[in-house]
Amino acid sequence: MQKFYLELSEDDGASHKYYEVIVDDTEVTISYGRIGTIGQTTTTAYPTPEKAKAAAEKKIKQKLKKGYEESVKGVRKKRPITRRQIDSKRSVAKPSPLLWKFSSGAPAFGIFIDSNCCLVGNQNGSVFVLDHEANILNQYRLPDGVKCIVADDIWIYAGCDDGCVYDLTGKLPRLTYEISANIDIFWLDIHNASLGVSDAGGTIMITNHENEDLWQRKSQGDSGWMVRCDTDQVFHGHSSGVTAYSSKKNANIIWDTHTKGAVLFGWQEKQSVYAGTTDKKVYAINKKDGHVEQVYACDAAVYSCATSENYVFAGDNHSSIYCFSKDGKRLWKLGTGCGSAYSMQYLENKVYIVTTDGSLACIDASETAIKAAQKGNLPKRKNIKAPKPISTSNTTALETITNPEEGVLLKCVREGNKLRVKVISLAVKCRQENGQFKLEISPEYNQDWNVQFPHNLREEGALFVVDEIREANNFYRVFGNIQRLNIS
Repeated sequence: MQKFYLELSEDDGASHKYYEVIVDDTEVTISYGRIGTIGQTTTTAYPTPEKAKAAAEKKIKQKLKKGYEESVKGVRKKRPITRRQIDSKRSVAKPSPLLWKFSSGAPAFGIFIDSNCCLVGNQNGSVFVLDHEANILNQYRLPDGVKCIVADDIWIYAGCDDGCVYDLTGKLPRLTYEISANIDIFWLDIHNASLGVSDAGGTIMITNHENEDLWQRKSQGDSGWMVRCDTDQVFHGHSSGVTAYSSKKNANIIWDTHTKGAVLFGWQEKQSVYAGTTDKKVYAINKKDGHVEQVYACDAAVYSCATSENYVFAGDNHSSIYCFSKDGKRLWKLGTGCGSAYSMQYLENKVYIVTTDGSLACIDASETAIKAAQKGNLPKRKNIKAPKPISTSNTTALETITNPEEGVLLKCVREGNKLRVKVISLAVKCRQENGQFKLEISPEYNQDWNVQFPHNLREEGALFVVDEIREANNFYRVFGNIQRLNIS
């Protein structure tokens, strides 16, 4: 048995990876990932030991050309990770009208809710997709704990403690962004494929669709638990308040608003951002000039908040949730019954929370249900327990096809020292009656535009078929599943 261990760790933290190859007779096992993480493993069998050794040597040479070096396993350490901790206490308020509670199996930070489904991601790396009756539709297993789940138009992403962001719109999670290894990630957000990241030391950074850093700077405070992005600005909540930056390369400060307590969570609407703080308040701040529009007073530190057209909701570290009218009047306070809310969302008269005990819970926030709960009349609660976690998803796994009937055809090409992905055509337009393909570039696609595509799938000359591509700001984005096309 032969073992080869390589690492790529750059001074600026942009890469912090390992690559291990083990040759055992006719089998070659390759493990790779962020240094200090379990990563992913694949094993391939070859006809003879000689062919296995030759395949392994080819892989190693490829990595050495990319800057990897022979290293000693365990010398370099895992990237720093700070997980959110809440000193959660039991609420003394009356119980809320809890409709159902899904127990994910570990403290849960990530939540996404829309009209089609509910997602929860927990500290063990499990992501569960539920319908609005808490029936399980799908599940993923990511390599590390889920930091948050964010939406960017129709795309849904999970940010993880391994420093990676995964696209969840297909059957398998796909690696979309890798964040610098020196960044101790606290929170992230994505808008128009631009990634905003805040960290433990108050650093705020923006990365584009090709995973290239646009800018990075130290903000006006540390402990950046809030970052929210829109078309023109990035809003960073930290230990001193909220700072708005231009999203452009100059990263100019547009305004800086101080809060009495450190910011623990952020939410945004079209005109305002909302910051939950340690001084038991939610601040509504005007996006244009940074003035405080309204303050919502709670009874304990605020770790989550959300809004609707008419209401503002908040969750504290005493397992209570609050509802306010937009003018600041407290309408009610009730206990969650399942721990303190790390995050929350509102949809169609329901408040959804993810909590310290690992639950995704649905609370009926309609006026009728709240009045009944205040009188002690609660609905019958549905309790659901998560199934056994599946194995960690292999983000490089690809189904190979030879004769696709639909989808969009892409090709990976080299431009200088970078691999880019371009659109060729609709797959059906390349099909011939004899089953062969004629790779003609369709004039309807701009060949100057790159496709946002997982870097760990890129290989010069490789062809791929994807479910959809959509136009963005001078580039294309993949939506859905990715398959490898073999036309040899």
